[in-house]
Amino acid sequence: MTRVRILSALSLAGSLMTSWAAQAGIVYIPEGSADSVLMVESETGEPIGRIVGVEAVHGLAGAPGTRYLVAGSYTEINPESVAQRAKPEGVSQADHSAHHARPAQASMPTGKGVSLLTVLDAGTGEVVRRIEVPGAVHHTAVSPDGRWAMATHPSGDGVSLIDLTTLDYADFIATGLMPNYVSFSSDSSRAYVSNAGNGTLSELDLGRRILSRNLLAGEGPEHFALSRDGATVFVADAQAGTVLRLDIASGAVTATYEFGAELHGLDLSDREDTLFVAVKGADQLAAIDLASGATRLRQLAPAPYHVTVDDGGETLFVSSRDAPRVWVVDRVSLQVTSEIGVEGEGHQMVVLP
Repeated sequence: MTRVRILSALSLAGSLMTSWAAQAGIVYIPEGSADSVLMVESETGEPIGRIVGVEAVHGLAGAPGTRYLVAGSYTEINPESVAQRAKPEGVSQADHSAHHARPAQASMPTGKGVSLLTVLDAGTGEVVRRIEVPGAVHHTAVSPDGRWAMATHPSGDGVSLIDLTTLDYADFIATGLMPNYVSFSSDSSRAYVSNAGNGTLSELDLGRRILSRNLLAGEGPEHFALSRDGATVFVADAQAGTVLRLDIASGAVTATYEFGAELHGLDLSDREDTLFVAVKGADQLAAIDLASGATRLRQLAPAPYHVTVDDGGETLFVSSRDAPRVWVVDRVSLQVTSEIGVEGEGHQMVVLP
């Protein structure tokens, strides 16, 4: 088993990582090909630690007040290799086996690849459980109530559902072609999944664990942002260079924001009056005033990628697809206030209080 440890960027002891997590907001930045997650203090942008040994981590999710982070690997593995990994010294066989939970055959579809979903303790960075899932994971989500986690499988046309109360694989739900991004409703009863391969947004009923309906969402929907009241969703039709505003109840497109270049990440301000969009193909960061539709643009190069708002704070965190950095951006002026150096690439970032 790859040993996971905290590497302190400021020579802090591991015990101080827990106190930092308790006292200040933390930005968790998955570093992709570096197989690690960088921990950064949200107010200062200062690195305070690194979780290593999280293979090809792309999707990363958590929720305020929830103990766990859920990291998805974008690399498929030989399923037999998990069982063959060496047990670390001082770890019982039972604990070692618990770290590598294999889902029940009835739940996990057959004939698909295998990847690992890693459940991390958000305070310490320690691995709590590794769970086999059917294929490479693109993005992940954790429900607001902390009960569920979900992972999208672009090559498997569906999502995995994980029960975070038992840390068990719960189910596989078919969605559509090339599922990309996933998010839960604020009451944790539903989840939404964008399907880049067939232009739909799937609504999932978690009580029945089924796909309840599909909403049309452009040509190739990828990242999206849900309003807290569950009435509206903003969807990036990435290759078309368009953001669609959808009314969830009717499925109607109520507004369209055109950028004319490839898009990637987007996120809503905590007041939900502004939508921030990474216009990757034009090296720009956009801020859309949702009341007026007015758009402000700021050059940001190279290739702005994932966007995460620090709720209650003054900043955005924007990663670059082509450079090992994350920009810290003032939300009002869109000026870069500092940069965070990363290893690998900054993917699906999480800010937790």
